[in-house]
Amino acid sequence: MSNPTSNPDFSGLKVAAFESRRTDDMVRLIERHGGEAHVSPSMREVALEENRPNIDLANRIMTGEVDVFIVMTGVGFKHLIQAIERHVDMQRFLNCLQDMTTVARGPKPVAAMKEYGITPTIRIPSPNTWREVLSTLDQDLPVNQLTVAVQEYGKPNPSLVAGLEARGAHVQSVKVYRWALPEDTEPLERNIRAIAAGEMDVLMFTSAHQLTNLFDLAGQLGLADEIQSQFDQCVVVSIGPTTSEWIRHLSLPVDLEPESPKMGPMVITAAQKSNELKERKKRIRHMLSGPSSDVLDPNAPWYDSPFMKACRGEATDVTPVWLMRQAGRYMKEYRDIRNQTTFLELCKRPDLCAEIMVTAVTKLGVDAAIIFSDLLPILEPMGLDLEFAKGEGPVIHNPIREAKDIQRVIELESVDSLDFVMETVRQTRQELPADMPLIGFSGAPFTLASYAIEGGSSRNYLNTKTIMYRDEGAWRELMQRFVRAITRYLNAQIAAGAQCVQLFDSWAGCLGTDDYRRYVLPYIQEITAGITSGVPVINFATGNPALLPLLAEAGTRVVGVDWRIRLDDAWETVGHDRSVQGNLDPLVLLADRDTIRARAQDVLDQAAGRPGHIFNLGHGVLQQTPVANAIALVDAVHELSSR
Repeated sequence: MSNPTSNPDFSGLKVAAFESRRTDDMVRLIERHGGEAHVSPSMREVALEENRPNIDLANRIMTGEVDVFIVMTGVGFKHLIQAIERHVDMQRFLNCLQDMTTVARGPKPVAAMKEYGITPTIRIPSPNTWREVLSTLDQDLPVNQLTVAVQEYGKPNPSLVAGLEARGAHVQSVKVYRWALPEDTEPLERNIRAIAAGEMDVLMFTSAHQLTNLFDLAGQLGLADEIQSQFDQCVVVSIGPTTSEWIRHLSLPVDLEPESPKMGPMVITAAQKSNELKERKKRIRHMLSGPSSDVLDPNAPWYDSPFMKACRGEATDVTPVWLMRQAGRYMKEYRDIRNQTTFLELCKRPDLCAEIMVTAVTKLGVDAAIIFSDLLPILEPMGLDLEFAKGEGPVIHNPIREAKDIQRVIELESVDSLDFVMETVRQTRQELPADMPLIGFSGAPFTLASYAIEGGSSRNYLNTKTIMYRDEGAWRELMQRFVRAITRYLNAQIAAGAQCVQLFDSWAGCLGTDDYRRYVLPYIQEITAGITSGVPVINFATGNPALLPLLAEAGTRVVGVDWRIRLDDAWETVGHDRSVQGNLDPLVLLADRDTIRARAQDVLDQAAGRPGHIFNLGHGVLQQTPVANAIALVDAVHELSSR
């Protein structure tokens, strides 16, 4: 998030919050920034009645059976001391803690430990999530074959435990307290009823456990479904990554998270952004309430454009042409904008994305635009930690490596967390000429799954194929999660203003035909069947021409063809009842203009003027391509195909 402005203001929005320890402080902060505060305590710490596990842990620490002790919360550490102080030699226990390796997850555990004279060996940096715990241990203390005790905080942290075990640690988790509902639940009940009635604008959470108790009490009141539906209506604010992770684990959206995981910055950020986000969510709901009015309108200015007619297999006066990756690093205008920010942040700037694409199509003179985005941002709200590392490309920091990891992949229940893509569609559609079609896109399930499993690029797809072959049930579960997410995502792009969508299966070429039929084809067919009726879908995979009959079998109106097969052979293979897109080798654009023209003529000759040909490259424009050559190709296609 950008830094808050000097005068953030809720402007009268109704803000529901669930802070228990600092209720009055939360009320003052919300009201100071122009909000109507509805703060209801939602939980209290209750020590567990059964102390035996805590006493056993203390004894194991004193007898040297524990190598590392991870303190997750200050409250939990104090509860641990209270649970054991009448059962063990406390001074001996504290001396043992001081002499062993201890890990404090953030400043509150550090402060609690210092009260008892313990200086932690390792302090976990902000934002103090389980990821920082693991990365810090990787750097400072390899835990292979060590016994690691973890003091839990109200609920288990399976990601932390799994991460420690994956590194070879023997893990013992100890729960020292639980979060109960407050003794007086009346204020929380009032808030729940108000939220369910649609009377709140902002929902603010300073702890994951607040959410658990909110839904527990809402369930008792018979209002759980109504509360869940309001997460799509209200602005949902989380104090930090740990809370956000739990909210998303429940398949609920997180709209805001401050840069600093503290109450003050959280309220300021919410005051700054909530009005804008509420309007955005309202706009998205409106867009997704049904297809745009002109999606199937034959009077729409783009409806009879060469590109759309070719998608439908109708005759055109000229062969339409567009280029995959037509806005990219080969253009100076793109590089100038790209140098101002990271690639992922650029993808989240609809204004810049629209500017980049409109500039490109204007310069090239193509017949269709495709939104400027990337295949992978959809992975973030699904629980995968994505980074575009300099010099390395996309990296997934928490890849799926075993079947059980698939449970970490969050169901994409709404597209609110990808609102920047829908806004990119809207702004690009608005700024393009009215008669130019706009293409939306997504990665296909196999390609997205491969990124999620491999953690980045791969040559042999070892991890992906291992899961695919060893556990077909787990593979099916993962693919179906992607099917549902992609279908929802593409339909949202259509509702936002796209006239056509393309599925990119960039890595499917590593599969043989039998494997594609078994492990991929059913899921592409399911997506195709779920796309808004009448909207053309382009199915594009690269690397293996033998897959072409199966691409056609997926049921899409258009099949993309790469350069590894002649276009006439490809069209014969998929059937002349389909439209085809392709298929000049991208490297031809590094040749001289005469060669570019001659090779464009070859592709057009193979198409033989048959209705339904969309000229394109067999893959994306390369960075080294001279812009003038790309323009020359578009001009040549238009000139040579004019009928």
